[in-house]
Amino acid sequence: MELVKISKIIPNPANPRIIKDDKFKKLVKSIEEFPQMLELRPIVVDSNMVVLGGNMRLKACLAAGLTEVPVLIADHLTEQQKAEFIIKDNVGFGEWDWEILANQWEADSLVEWGLDVWQPAQEPDYSILDEEDLSDELADMESGVRKAIQIEFEADHYEEAQTLVKFWREREAYIGGMIIEYLKAEKDKL
Repeated sequence: MELVKISKIIPNPANPRIIKDDKFKKLVKSIEEFPQMLELRPIVVDSNMVVLGGNMRLKACLAAGLTEVPVLIADHLTEQQKAEFIIKDNVGFGEWDWEILANQWEADSLVEWGLDVWQPAQEPDYSILDEEDLSDELADMESGVRKAIQIEFEADHYEEAQTLVKFWREREAYIGGMIIEYLKAEKDKL
């Protein structure tokens, strides 16, 4: 590992992973507040100083105003290994142990560090589903006739989910039943 002028490092144009908006701002903030993290997880480059691992960290370091960053030069990899590393370095293996996180950390800190964590339950906002008046349906739910659960979607799936829910609601389908049947079928496969 060595400390290198940031201007010598070349972002990898073939990097398939990006971090946008709020998550990027959190990455910049984490580098500003804890720059020693970069020494523990340096940017990985090839012998030509092209980034193999850490493109978004490099971008965040630039945004944070750093002029030098630690790099690890991986000059012994084949072209195939370099390409493979770019993908494998960004794959999130494993899962979080939410119980440990909940017992040892404040949710606000974890969110600030860029982890998508549990959020306090909120009342569903049905106005986003469609334009129709849902007051009767909401009254039924409040009286215990129906119950609602919250289902989270990744940002890039949200519009499709919204469109599909609206489609099935227009046909007066029982979406909850559809979801239950699908989840049971998937569970039976295990």
